[in-house]
Amino acid sequence: MSRFESPYRGRLAPSPTGYLHLGHARTFWAAQERAQANGGTLVLRNEDIDATRFKLEFVGAMIEDLRWFGFDWQEGPDCGGPFAPYNQSERFHLYRDALETLRADGFIYPCTCSRKDIRDAASAPNAEHEEPIYPGTCRPKGDKWQVASGTNRPPALVSPVPRHVSLRFRIPDGEAVSFIDKNFGPRQYVAGRDFGDFVVWRHDGVPAYQLACVVDDAAMRITEVVRGADLLLSTARQILLYRALRLKPPEFFHCPLMEDKTGRRLAKRHDALSLRALRASGIAPDLLRQKHF
Repeated sequence: MSRFESPYRGRLAPSPTGYLHLGHARTFWAAQERAQANGGTLVLRNEDIDATRFKLEFVGAMIEDLRWFGFDWQEGPDCGGPFAPYNQSERFHLYRDALETLRADGFIYPCTCSRKDIRDAASAPNAEHEEPIYPGTCRPKGDKWQVASGTNRPPALVSPVPRHVSLRFRIPDGEAVSFIDKNFGPRQYVAGRDFGDFVVWRHDGVPAYQLACVVDDAAMRITEVVRGADLLLSTARQILLYRALRLKPPEFFHCPLMEDKTGRRLAKRHDALSLRALRASGIAPDLLRQKHF
């Protein structure tokens, strides 16, 4: 019997911006094992909205390499399912609906700051992600946009959002965002200290990871998100988005990251450890699991 109130639904959510590596496989394997242990469903979602890095060739390779490694999902872009489409590039209407909800409730504001502007203005980088905390340059004055009266209601979003303008989510300064990670235990991050106002719609016209992830996990009824420990801080941001959108967050299980021989975490630049290269070398997936998992 599953420990979850609803039937367990987990997911694999790779981005086709390069060949998947052994670190992805280890995290995804944990997701599959947890889905199987709970008698649940595993969903494959193709997170293909980053037009600056996405390449079509990586989509087919992603599915081939995952199947070769031994992954077996029940819903996805190659097999369909009740919550299709499973390509994020086909789900923009859902992201825009969520963006309009955030606008109507006064949670977002336009921002024209570049990354350089933020680096120059921020006092210190964030310790966990080594990113500067947004200093609030474009943030509206007051506690939050007032939406009680028509005169103070935020203006409707321009469709599409103008280029070179991003939309940021206004965090509740000083609030502690707490959650129980199923692997790392209790976690707590303070809004304004550990992270600042974050982008939900990018200046190049696409939804940011935080928004797309929340919208899709909720729409696909994911009950547990299994992913790498580098996204622990993102969980705090996403919990705020779930609350703002009046959605129930899933549970979370974060996995330790796999590192190379120098102690750096694996990235898609590690071609020698890509599933495609390992597959071409003739090594069997079960031997890789025995050695690295």
